[in-house]
Amino acid sequence: MRVLVVEDEQLLADAVATGLRREAMAVDVVYDGQAALDRIALNEYDVVVLDRDLPLVHGDDVCRKLVEEALPTRVLMLTAAGDISDRVEGLELGADDYLPKPFAFSELVARVRALGRRATTPLPPVLERAGITLDPGRREVLREGKPISLAPKEFAVLEVLMRAGGAVVSAEQLLEKAWDEHTDPFTNVVRVTVMTLRRKLGEPAVIITVPGSGYRI
Repeated sequence: MRVLVVEDEQLLADAVATGLRREAMAVDVVYDGQAALDRIALNEYDVVVLDRDLPLVHGDDVCRKLVEEALPTRVLMLTAAGDISDRVEGLELGADDYLPKPFAFSELVARVRALGRRATTPLPPVLERAGITLDPGRREVLREGKPISLAPKEFAVLEVLMRAGGAVVSAEQLLEKAWDEHTDPFTNVVRVTVMTLRRKLGEPAVIITVPGSGYRI
């Protein structure tokens, strides 16, 4: 899952991003509304965690832009204003969910994951395919009932492949969904991660290479 965090309090923004990365999400961070619009024009995000009171371009206007362009990206709006009228106003702007500050990080993660499931074809919280069970909420992977320990990027790649439902996922798509914008697009990190993931998942191999196209499960 790829997430954009838009928050002008840099310490909070960086802390949220670090926490989401530990949950195997690919996260980009910006600190004002104009930078958010620039990133959204360049990259496809599953979820935008959007502070409402932003410099340069207000969070309300960023939200309106996403709605106007009918993007599949889901918006979780954050704000220090927590009364009912503020929440209603944020939702009426087109935000998909609303979280007042201060918030528990575990609740933020749960809401981001729930929105991520809604960003594409609705999927169950726990994914199952080819004998593999993946639970994003618990960060657990099982093969035929046996637990498998994966690094965050391995988990992220497996989640993207399983969410594809058997469709081929290109290396470029994996790079976009599982890594952030600072990753070198010419790196072989996808191939290396898939190779390690295959080894950990064991035999028979469940990740199939489709020559010239990508990978599928």
